[in-house]
Amino acid sequence: MARSTAKGENGKIKGESANTVPPAPAGADLPTHYAETQGHGGETHQTTSDAAMTMTSQQGIPVADAQNSLRAGPRGPTLLEDFQLREKIFHFDHERIPERVVHARGYGAHGVFELTDSLSDICRANVLGEVGQQTETFVRFSTVAGSKGSPDLARDVRGFAVKFYTREGNWDLVGNNIPVFFIQDAIKFPDLIHAVKEEPDRAFPQAQSAHDNFWDFASLMPEAWHMVMWQMSDRTIPRSLRTMEGFGIHSFRLLDDEGNSTFVKFHWKPRQGLQSVMWNEAVKINGADPDFHRRDMWDSIEAGDFPVWDLGVQLFSEEEAATLPFDHLDSTKLIPEELIPVRIIGNLTLNRNVDNFFASTEQVAFCTSNVPPGIDFSDDPLLHGRNFSYLDTQLKRLGGPNFTHIPVNAPRCPVMNFQQDGHMAMTNPKGRVNYEPNSWGAEAGPRENPKGTTSYPAPTDGGKQRVRSETFSDHYSQARQFLLSQQPIEQKHIGDALTFELSKVTRVDIRARAVSHLLNIDADLAATVADGLGMALPEAAVAAKPTIDLPTSDKLSILANGPGNFKGRKMGVVLTDGSGADVFNALTAALEAEGAVWEVIAPKIGGVTLDDGTPVAAKQKIDGGPSVLYDAVAILPSAAGAALLAKDAAAKDFCADAFAHCKFIGFSTDAAVLFDAARIPEMDDGFVQLAKPKDAGALVEACRALRFWERETKVDLDA
Repeated sequence: MARSTAKGENGKIKGESANTVPPAPAGADLPTHYAETQGHGGETHQTTSDAAMTMTSQQGIPVADAQNSLRAGPRGPTLLEDFQLREKIFHFDHERIPERVVHARGYGAHGVFELTDSLSDICRANVLGEVGQQTETFVRFSTVAGSKGSPDLARDVRGFAVKFYTREGNWDLVGNNIPVFFIQDAIKFPDLIHAVKEEPDRAFPQAQSAHDNFWDFASLMPEAWHMVMWQMSDRTIPRSLRTMEGFGIHSFRLLDDEGNSTFVKFHWKPRQGLQSVMWNEAVKINGADPDFHRRDMWDSIEAGDFPVWDLGVQLFSEEEAATLPFDHLDSTKLIPEELIPVRIIGNLTLNRNVDNFFASTEQVAFCTSNVPPGIDFSDDPLLHGRNFSYLDTQLKRLGGPNFTHIPVNAPRCPVMNFQQDGHMAMTNPKGRVNYEPNSWGAEAGPRENPKGTTSYPAPTDGGKQRVRSETFSDHYSQARQFLLSQQPIEQKHIGDALTFELSKVTRVDIRARAVSHLLNIDADLAATVADGLGMALPEAAVAAKPTIDLPTSDKLSILANGPGNFKGRKMGVVLTDGSGADVFNALTAALEAEGAVWEVIAPKIGGVTLDDGTPVAAKQKIDGGPSVLYDAVAILPSAAGAALLAKDAAAKDFCADAFAHCKFIGFSTDAAVLFDAARIPEMDDGFVQLAKPKDAGALVEACRALRFWERETKVDLDA
């Protein structure tokens, strides 16, 4: 049985000074049942008949439904006449200048995409038709919630946006490192971002979802809980931008020369394998190096270790879509690869860092509506809202309609139209003709081409209405599938993350409401989180549809999709004066043969002298290069050096953190005194002794597993 929350005098929760405990709002006593009104898709509707409390537009027009866009039928396209959607997103897009409202913390690089498998039989887009064709690209990675100055290792979704400069114009594949999203309808996007951003009265917390507003919103949005499970997983604290997947999220259409349609979902799969860090490690990395991801990407490209992703597609017909146990137009759902395999059709290589961060990374402008002929949109309502919104955003951020004249945004193919003037116009059409149709013959200018971009003539039916399709109403089955597809240590991390985040929520009723959703996902997880929070289990949240046990999928686990090698990873090597040259040389040679990199950490930045008289420079000073910056460590002090380090707090932290974060640890015999000083309880199988040069290979081989996860269950109270 979970413990009840302990309370002190006057009913205030113990654990902080009484004058800092925020008062609960009226009516916020811990309830045990939640019965918010739900629509056809299971979305929450909070209504009122009080005119003084009625939501209105900026023009004062009362709003009847703030959850759904106006569309032609429950699964039909979003209608342009929806002035409510237009106003809400228009205002949201223009809230910040000049920083992006979302995805402000970004990092970009130039690259090339090469097609290896043609889709010309189902798609007329040139970029997907000619095998061997190389297309210039620019890629921008980002966090969502934080400002430009926020740290890289915030727990957050990562943007993964790719601009293809194709022969037929720019194609912007704008996605995330997670294949699903929090919401089903774009009209809720401003609310989502307002909730996850810093609270407006106090402007904190920065780049964190661990606060009342986000969890209040999420606990009232059943549709969000699949994404919440991904957000609380290690997917949102990646070890590197190079070791995460990318997803286009939505279903798109591919059109052939006859206009026939095939649905497609896009996947980016890193050849570097998947890898994340531990939460305690992320917190410390943010303090030691808030630019950790930026530095890693820059260094790898500069070193010629170019990151590579394979582009994969899931292809399916209208008939196959109808047989899926969920609606593919629902952006809170994914298609498991066991149902529709991912077909690899090309690869993306990032091979050049930017010359100027502002000119490229900050000014690059992505629009989901940028697609070449042969690629079209499905009726996903979230995608329609994004298509509507992004152009507005670029207009505000970049000062006017001519942002495509900025080099990073300019197409690499000819651009011909009659658009002219405007703020910062770099080019204008030549001659006297600036309209069409016209009768100026040779001087007439460009003409429309029937082979240009066309839309699939999808039939629509149903009256104009604000309604969510009932096919969108299963909010928990895929959330449960994701959880059960994780390996046990990953499931533990999800429970730890939920407990941590909800522990930062000051309102007990919000915590309880969040746990009520977990009961619909997994009873054991809900009990674990409730116990970690010291609260009794509430009743389960009302579910629009019952949770179904779906088959698990190994592709959803990070640990099941690791690299199997130590290539591209970094080892920190601690040396002192008198460290053994033979072991050090053997270790660095073995690391370089593996394709890994290494850095020396020493008591002084000037470096050390090995036992054979060889001077070795230091990359980091011991109190400036903590073990959290490395994938594995080797601690190779001399006897005198170990005795010196055993007195140093930073050196002891280096060892203790490496142990606590389940790193593989290579060590010399003389390091034992330092381990004793660091109070390491045991030297388990994650330790590899480097007594002789030949032992270096054993350490590198062990490091291919990346972590010694068995250790965590022995050193963590929550295990």
